[in-house]
Amino acid sequence: MGAQDDIAISVRGLTKEFDGRRVVDGFDMEVKRGAIYGFLGPNGSGKTTTIRMMCGLLTADGGEGQCLGFDIRRQSREIKKRVGYMTQRFSLYEDLTIRENLDFTARMFGMPKRRERVREAIADLGLSGREGQLAGTLSGGWKQRLALASCMIHAPQLLLLDEPTAGVDPKARRDFWDEIRRLSARGVTVLVSTHYMDEAVQCDHIAYIAYGKKLIDGVASEIPQTLGLSTYVVTGGELTPLEERLKADGRAGQVIRFGDKLHVSGTDRAALVALAQEEGRRKTHVWTERDAGLEEAFIYLMAGASDNFGAQEGAS
Repeated sequence: MGAQDDIAISVRGLTKEFDGRRVVDGFDMEVKRGAIYGFLGPNGSGKTTTIRMMCGLLTADGGEGQCLGFDIRRQSREIKKRVGYMTQRFSLYEDLTIRENLDFTARMFGMPKRRERVREAIADLGLSGREGQLAGTLSGGWKQRLALASCMIHAPQLLLLDEPTAGVDPKARRDFWDEIRRLSARGVTVLVSTHYMDEAVQCDHIAYIAYGKKLIDGVASEIPQTLGLSTYVVTGGELTPLEERLKADGRAGQVIRFGDKLHVSGTDRAALVALAQEEGRRKTHVWTERDAGLEEAFIYLMAGASDNFGAQEGAS
């Protein structure tokens, strides 16, 4: 397989406007086949709009690119045949059973050996024994499984997930991501739109998007180091007065409260070390240096991004 064959999506300069406002601005991206790629950003940042344009599901106002070897402008129909799309809201028929919903989706895609494929989908995602249950009576986690089975029924090469685990319990989220990693190992490329950190850490690569612009992208574990962030975790004593004092101190780039801890981060490590040593001499709190995480990186990037158009409904 050549280097180009290893690329599932390659886009350049994607731009989109709604009501005269630019919600995606000059977006460039390459996504490797089989990767789990997270698009991280606040609501209204343009994540979903960007993903839809990258996959030919929404026509860009500017820019160009290929998805699964097809031109995103001229061959969107071919791309759609090879894409599974799971929306945030449960979009299947609640008055149909699990089997009936999957059979309906298989009919829509004109699947050969439809009944056999439905049986396989039910077994693959652990729905056996529930196939006669009405979709509307399922819990959030089981609805999620059904939605995933439905969008994978035609064996797509590319899977789009829009806030996929909103409203489900921790075990269901864990089971869901186990399944996503299994699909990725089989060569399915996965794009995930999210603003949750526990979603982001499941991804191989991440792109941070704010107000229509890509701020940074890369290997998830390397993003904080790429930004040059240093972090201290502070524990002990009453945190509120310390938090207020640190926020007024220019050496503390950002101060984030996590329950009974403060995370103090910045790009000037020397200044941060000096601050930690000075505060440590007070002996009121314990300062422990640790690697910066995705959440510190996210907040750091958002603080430096300017809202040039305002969050728009439907432009997430």
